[in-house]
Amino acid sequence: MKLLSEGHTQADSRWPYVAAATAVTATAVAGAVAVDPDSTWYRHLDKPSFQPPPWAFGTVWTPLYASLAWAGGHALSRATNAQRGALAASLGTNLVLNASWNWLFFRRHSARAGLLGTLLIDLSNIALIRRTAVVDRSAARALLPYAGWCGFATALNAAILKRNPA
Repeated sequence: MKLLSEGHTQADSRWPYVAAATAVTATAVAGAVAVDPDSTWYRHLDKPSFQPPPWAFGTVWTPLYASLAWAGGHALSRATNAQRGALAASLGTNLVLNASWNWLFFRRHSARAGLLGTLLIDLSNIALIRRTAVVDRSAARALLPYAGWCGFATALNAAILKRNPA
């Protein structure tokens, strides 16, 4: 195997990308399992006029997850040993919160729990972007559309809760 620098192989440089992509894929699958837009509960919710059509979610989430995986891998590959653990923990926490929202909202049938979940994602996004920016600004910038969409999701979730307080 070609050596990139003393003590580091080409495989060593790929592991952060593989790890991040695997974690993001697991998040997408774990979250998708809980989504049921055809449920009676969801269909009967009073949704705001800015609710995107159902097809938009997959269209938006696919590139967002790809950018999240790239940014995570890129930052982890550039982090020092001292930075890597905290960065991985921040990314991992964000991904757990991301997948959890679907379970809180769709499986619990709770816009209130969903709002709490998405607010936690927003806070986690701020922490992840700040931690990533210390390591690599381009990776942090790549996280901005994801954070923006999550902010939109928070507004959407809040509007659904306001229209459906029970």
